[in-house]
Amino acid sequence: MTTEALTTRIQSIFREKHGTAPLMVQSPGRINIIGEHTDYNDGFVLPGAIDRYIICAIAKNDTTDQCSVYAADMEEDCTFSLHDVKPSDKGSWKNYVLGVVAEIRKKGEQLSGFDIVFGGNIPKGSGLSSSAALENSIAFGLNSLFGLGMSRKEMMLLSQKAEHNFVGVQCGIMDQFASMQGQEDHVLLLDCRTLDFRPVQIDLGDYEILLINTNVKHSLADSAYNDRRNACEAGVKALRTVFPEIRALRDATEDHLDRIKNQIPEEVYTQCLYVIQENNRVQQAIEAIAQHNIGQLGALLFASHNGLQRQYQVSCPELDFLVEKARENPAIQGSRMMGGGFGGCTINIIKKGAAEAFVDSLREEYVRTFDKEPDTYSLALTKGTDVQA
Repeated sequence: MTTEALTTRIQSIFREKHGTAPLMVQSPGRINIIGEHTDYNDGFVLPGAIDRYIICAIAKNDTTDQCSVYAADMEEDCTFSLHDVKPSDKGSWKNYVLGVVAEIRKKGEQLSGFDIVFGGNIPKGSGLSSSAALENSIAFGLNSLFGLGMSRKEMMLLSQKAEHNFVGVQCGIMDQFASMQGQEDHVLLLDCRTLDFRPVQIDLGDYEILLINTNVKHSLADSAYNDRRNACEAGVKALRTVFPEIRALRDATEDHLDRIKNQIPEEVYTQCLYVIQENNRVQQAIEAIAQHNIGQLGALLFASHNGLQRQYQVSCPELDFLVEKARENPAIQGSRMMGGGFGGCTINIIKKGAAEAFVDSLREEYVRTFDKEPDTYSLALTKGTDVQA
């Protein structure tokens, strides 16, 4: 569904339910060129906001504390009192909304009753961060509606806390950041320790970005995500016994890690090594973009996937299949899985005009092997969360 059609639909549902004209907020999903699982290790990432959105309609009602939220795509309601905001069932979309409200209340901000209707055209479970877009849309909408005066930085950090405390995922900041701070035609080099960032204009020349969705639904609420984070923290703890100046894997080199290799389990060593190498690949990718060296950028994507698959172990057979097919295709410079892992999309740098033939060449085998169809998306880099004009 186009963004225009989605907006019309959400407005219509809101008016039908509540009879008033709402404030309309759009919050984009995101891609990440490179830098996966580096964000919660104080590292560097290279994401951008994309023109797929959560659209949120929001308005005050005439109560002091009664709130309603309607998820249009799922046709599900959530009602609650501002005086009793607590997590819903594990895995429910409601926790992304409730978590944001709870964090705002925790700050001591004054809210009154409100109504929300939201929907989206970000494919769920695709690794395009529909959850961060939802969190940001709620934070931005409430901030605008009640004049809370929060900055974009404050709102994205609040969204992250909501995911930590209500969803139960110790996510890094990248998803919320890219969705909130995106800029048209740019990716953003983000230092996840300081939250300093630099817009980087990206010109792929004769190439474009193609996303292929495995249609394997993943959940970052999986214990596997938190297990990887725990492994990284265990590696840092061991590193600090020899190198006390190291605060996070972002500060470590491969030589540092080799010095304590015998003090940590093999799996912890391998996963920490991936993070250190991936952090270096982000810096190399910036150089490749600046030099318009698409071949080098593509090689870094392939190397990233190899690390995610074999070292960090967050890939899946469907993702690996798509990347291997990309390696065999001369029209593709680079490919890797994107997002938290265990499903979602591959991001591919492909010759303009070659996407349809590439997908057609693998579709039959993919369906036969995995009993599901892959989906493809074209996209543009866009601005971050904002009130619709």
